[in-house]
Amino acid sequence: MEAPHTQAAETAAAVAVTVDSPERMQDLGRRIAALLRPGDLVLLTGELGAGKTTLTRGLGEGLGVRGAVTSPTFVIARVHPSLVGGPPLVHVDAYRLGGGLDEMEDLDLDVSLPESVVVVEWGDGKVEDLSEDRLHVVIARAVGHEEVLDDVREVSVRGVGARWDAAQLKTLTEPAV
Repeated sequence: MEAPHTQAAETAAAVAVTVDSPERMQDLGRRIAALLRPGDLVLLTGELGAGKTTLTRGLGEGLGVRGAVTSPTFVIARVHPSLVGGPPLVHVDAYRLGGGLDEMEDLDLDVSLPESVVVVEWGDGKVEDLSEDRLHVVIARAVGHEEVLDDVREVSVRGVGARWDAAQLKTLTEPAV
């Protein structure tokens, strides 16, 4: 008999990082990219303007991919091939897609995933079934003394599945060199 599936058993690791500028958000993306390999799925969650595309731009830089990483809102998905022999970056914006994985099937993400790094903005509740191992990145505006701090973001990075462990993600909280 199979053991019951629990969220606690799924979660491998989580870290929180405070980011105080778009440049630091992009740097965090480069640092996350250093942990990624072909087959990785990254889900980005945050309100409009939170920094999801800025983080993805850093991921693209860190992975050494071709092309400007911009929001794929109107084309739904963009593929950025590697310039350095690494995995391509598949950048998806699921904001306008409401139908979950069934609607996402037309994008053939399950075909792209094994050899690519797939990043899905607004993917919560839509693409988790693509991989048991994934990163969930949640970006929230920081609030201090009843005001929103303009450029400051609280970023939570949670690894789900056996692929991720606390030591890997802890490197994201160490000061950049």
